[in-house]
Amino acid sequence: MRAATAHNREQQVIEALEGFNAGLNEVDKRQKYERMAESAFSFFRGSNHLYWQDLYRDWHFSLFGGTTETQTWLQGDAHLHNFGAYGSHDDCVRFGLDDFDDGIVGDYQYDLWRLLVSLVLALRENGAFKPAVQPEVLKTLIDSYLQTLQQDVAEASDWVATAQTTDGRLQAFLIRVAEKKGRKRMLQKWTCLDAGEPRRFITDHPKLAPLSESERTALSQALIEYQATLGDQVPGHSHQHFKVKDLARRLNAGTGSLGSDRFYALVEGQGEADHDDVILDIKAQQPPAAWRVMSATERAEYEQMFCHEGERHALAFQAMARHPDPYVGWLQLGEQVFSVRERSPFKADYPVDKLHKPKHWHHQAEIWGRILAASHLRGAAALGEQGAEVFANAVLQLSLPRREAFTALLLSMAQAYADCVQNDYASYCRYLGR
Repeated sequence: MRAATAHNREQQVIEALEGFNAGLNEVDKRQKYERMAESAFSFFRGSNHLYWQDLYRDWHFSLFGGTTETQTWLQGDAHLHNFGAYGSHDDCVRFGLDDFDDGIVGDYQYDLWRLLVSLVLALRENGAFKPAVQPEVLKTLIDSYLQTLQQDVAEASDWVATAQTTDGRLQAFLIRVAEKKGRKRMLQKWTCLDAGEPRRFITDHPKLAPLSESERTALSQALIEYQATLGDQVPGHSHQHFKVKDLARRLNAGTGSLGSDRFYALVEGQGEADHDDVILDIKAQQPPAAWRVMSATERAEYEQMFCHEGERHALAFQAMARHPDPYVGWLQLGEQVFSVRERSPFKADYPVDKLHKPKHWHHQAEIWGRILAASHLRGAAALGEQGAEVFANAVLQLSLPRREAFTALLLSMAQAYADCVQNDYASYCRYLGR
């Protein structure tokens, strides 16, 4: 019988997964594990803590970063499905980063590496291309990221992907989302409106569950206090606007966050009509995955930066997003802190499984790289007056003189870690008895 060692990767992976998900009840954990078992990409999505555990202190970061100047606000869980369509009251559908639960300040390479690994996994899952296609698509994303940093900082930061600023399949996707989605259709999906009665959530909706009277009372009070976290961000903000019409528990949402407490609140819209109501997404916030691998000193610094996880989430969202949700804030229920944001009427994931030609992947990779770079520039600007300029110059001074080495490192890292993810996924499937 072989003794367990520190180099038993399979054992490490299973222990890390069980440890991270120990707080879930058996039903939620089983559902999350089933979702993660769908593919290596799904496993990667649900195990961000493994990524940070593996790469947080990787020495390769020092070659092209690892300095104060190369730090910015990070998305913290950058993968292809954390880019999506969103929009709100102005009816302009945009495409960009749409999840900031793991947002944190750190070196830009953590986001860039994770995004590239996810791209490798997605391309492999597609399985229809010659081996030479994969590195070329990765290079397109890398080049786009650096080219964006080389532009005028204000112009690069201001750019946002819309149907007016893009073309091809992404433009078609955004036009289709604008046509098929919207506030009225979102409300029809989640709520009902009976004659003479206020709008309410659909009672037997499969993704919603009713709250007890005590839960409703506590959440209603917390939503009143939440308004103080908004400042003057919401146009037409008034207590009447935030009149709570109905509350419900949100079920089975997400992959990595599946099992976290989550609620929907239906609140009065800004106008007089019944079709402008707002659904607030209220989600329990945990420390980001990076926090789990920080030293005691780093955690102490982290605690000085943020009052709690709700504030961290809001700051990350407001720093990185081009048009941050004006409803972003936080509230507290018992011992838990929750983020609050509007559920976008135009929320939609981009269907990467429908990219069947290399040129389509190249086009989309250029967009992903540009969005990430623009988000990093905005994140750096939020950290200091000259933050964006300093950040862009620091990254470019380290990468451009050794452009080939920079690209080669990213390609080798992304492909090698994707191999590791696929091996871990195979171990995970064996653990589940598949």
